[in-house]
Amino acid sequence: MYQDTIAAVSTAIGEGAIGIIRVSGPEAIEIVRKVFKPKYGKTIDQWQSHTLHLGTVIHPDQGQPIDEVLVAWMKGPKTFTTEDVAEFHCHGGSLPLRETLEAILRAGARLAEPGEFTRRAFLGGRLDLAQAEAIMEVIQSKTRDGLGAALSQLEGHLSKKIKEVSDRLLQVMAHLEALIDFPEEDLPELSDEKLRTDLEIIKNELIGLLQRAQTGKVLREGWKTVIIGRPNVGKSSLLNALLDEQRAIVTDIPGTTRDAIEEMIDLGGIPLRLIDTAGIRETADQVEKIGVEKTLHYMEKADLILFVLDGSEKVTAEEKELLSSLKNRPAIVLINKADLEERKIDQEEVKTITHQKPIISISAREAWGLEELSKVIRQFVYGDEKEKTASSLEYERLDLITQARHREAIERALQHIQQMIVDLELQTSPDFLTIDLRAAWEALGEITGHTVGEDVMDKIFSSFCIGK
Repeated sequence: MYQDTIAAVSTAIGEGAIGIIRVSGPEAIEIVRKVFKPKYGKTIDQWQSHTLHLGTVIHPDQGQPIDEVLVAWMKGPKTFTTEDVAEFHCHGGSLPLRETLEAILRAGARLAEPGEFTRRAFLGGRLDLAQAEAIMEVIQSKTRDGLGAALSQLEGHLSKKIKEVSDRLLQVMAHLEALIDFPEEDLPELSDEKLRTDLEIIKNELIGLLQRAQTGKVLREGWKTVIIGRPNVGKSSLLNALLDEQRAIVTDIPGTTRDAIEEMIDLGGIPLRLIDTAGIRETADQVEKIGVEKTLHYMEKADLILFVLDGSEKVTAEEKELLSSLKNRPAIVLINKADLEERKIDQEEVKTITHQKPIISISAREAWGLEELSKVIRQFVYGDEKEKTASSLEYERLDLITQARHREAIERALQHIQQMIVDLELQTSPDFLTIDLRAAWEALGEITGHTVGEDVMDKIFSSFCIGK
């Protein structure tokens, strides 16, 4: 339990209707007494927990009024930090917030460090470490699906899954250690077959979590999606249609786009870092040639390629060469200009060249086919998972891995389990088996914070904003 009381502005700096200053710690109510004068109703000593009170903030030394505010009083442990908490709901200008915070600090609080409120919630048992990290995931989420994944982690779905696997490890470890430490006791034997079965179950559960780590990474960071194709096939028109604004210049003149244009969009709940590139063709123009080289570079680094073809023309030899290079890459072929009656492209030929990549007919000018594109991209991201929908706020609760730290910890746990399976085949002594078991358990404990050190906590919470 902390002995000091902290305070910080918990809302974004700038003008707005309301700005909130959070105070947490054993002296919270004493600080309220020093700086707050209720306008009417009960005295501060008579306040009940989780109530709201109108009044004036008074400077504790000079006595002049600073702002008319609402104070929310919450008695621990049923608070975010598990401590006594007071929140000052001020007018949202920077000056009243700054003056109110200064008065609170003069009354005995100290300025909170980055993430200190959440850290106190973690140390008070209100959240585990994975849930604490999910708070920033919620704040930084870019799409509904990303928000859903963050909320799922905040509610403890990932922590529950990690705990289930950890408990399996503990059961096996406890049995093995009991057999080692008390050989004279009449304990039931743990056969190699039973041990192998338990380890395979644990291994498969860890593999399942890692398989969904890519989905979590996409929802957190976005998918680098590159639009490529020849000049004048409709790449810039597609970008404008997806953004629903005229972001890129569209003309009938080939080579209009000479540099990459990058925008972040939400397509059906999936965040895409969309990059419109220069049209790929042989050119003597030095500037356009540089643009084509950059396009090929972006293509190599892309997480997803949208290859645009002109449906009113036959596929060129240059396009065939590029299409055949998509064999082992996540890619979708878009046959544009579906609104035109003339259609010369051979779709079956394209399917054969691209090794059965998804093909969608679209009209970038009329914004046709974008819903089908959204559906196919979601299938890429979620794979064989139950079909997701971004049309409602009923989020699918998935135990997705969105943090690189979590993924690395699970990978280490998996390596130890795999090593233990190998050692079991070699009939290694149980003493050595327990070393890998414990190491795997400790790795998983780093995710929820049960086996994490102060240095890791310092690093995690220092990435939070002050006031969170």
